[in-house]
This record gives sequence, C-alpha cells and structure tokens, in this order.
Amino acid sequence: MTIARRRDAAGTRQLLLRAARSRFARNGYAATTVRDIADEAGVNVALISRYFASKEGLFEACLQGVGHELGDTVRSDVGFDQVPRTIARQLSGQHVGEHPNQLLLLLRSSGDERAEEIRLGILRSFAERLAAATGRPPDGDDEHLLRAQIALSAALGLALLRSTTTMEPLASAREQDLIGPIEDLFHALLPGA
Repeated sequence: MTIARRRDAAGTRQLLLRAARSRFARNGYAATTVRDIADEAGVNVALISRYFASKEGLFEACLQGVGHELGDTVRSDVGFDQVPRTIARQLSGQHVGEHPNQLLLLLRSSGDERAEEIRLGILRSFAERLAAATGRPPDGDDEHLLRAQIALSAALGLALLRSTTTMEPLASAREQDLIGPIEDLFHALLPGA
C-alpha cells in the first residue's frame, strides 16, 4: 500500500529555495540546473515552474532572500560593530538564518537582466546602509559611500577566496579568527564608525 504524501506548498517552496541558494552559491548560475536543485530538494522538477515560473525566477527569489537577510545585518537597531561580526559568521559558515553562502550568491551572475538588477540593487543598498550605519549619511558623501563599497568588496573577496582556494590560514579560519581582521578593515575604511 502506498502512502500519499501530504502536500505542503510553503514547505516545498522553502526546500527549493534552500537547495537553490546552496547550488547557485557553490556552482554558479550557469552550472546549476533545475534538475540539480529539484533533486537536492527531493521534489519534482516541475514544482520549480509552479512556484517560481523559471530558473531565473528562482534565482531572483534567492537574491531577494539574501537582500532581506543582509538588510537585517545593518538595521538601525544594530550597531556598526556587529556588521563585521556578522560577516565573519557568514564567511566561517556559521550562517545566520537559513540562507547559506549568501555572500557567494551575490557574486553569481545569471545573465538575466531582472536578476542582475536585483543583485546590483542588493549590493548598492547594503553599501548605502553600511555607510549610514557609521553615522554619516551616504547622500552627498561619495567618498564615504565609496569606502563602504570597498569594505563590501573586501568581504566578497574573502568569501570568494575561502570558497575557491586552499590558501592557509584563510581557508580554515574560524569565525573568531576572522572577526578581528575584519573589524580592523572596516574601522580603517570607515573611521568614526
């Protein structure tokens, strides 16, 4: 006797998002197939079309999730000193929430114009929030915004190096090992924070 599986649209959608974030961050957009994602999630590949319309739609949903979580990193009630700690946590693999490898996901290009707009918007917004978190509004302060963008670039570069090389001690550094240097970097780039 076959037992029918209960349908859970929200649960299935979350499984697909989790698998897609992992695959896109690890393998990139072009090398990831919808079948890879569905197999990892343990669901029928047709459900990607049902819940996200396409691979591009799924990628956009992943980016939006990353954007929300990164936005939470630099909220008005979160001090600037917590930002480097959160980035160190992300880099070390001790991820906040259920969005693994979110820094790497922001490096992945899809080739889809709408997804690229979302990705660029997330990066721009995070840099603007980072600049504002130091107590200086980014409007009209191009140098300060540039410094925040350079700090973000350094964090993304760290994510890339940790995922693509075995350069030691960076590749095996733990969260506690990363916090100090990242704090130093952020405070040097964004003085007065």
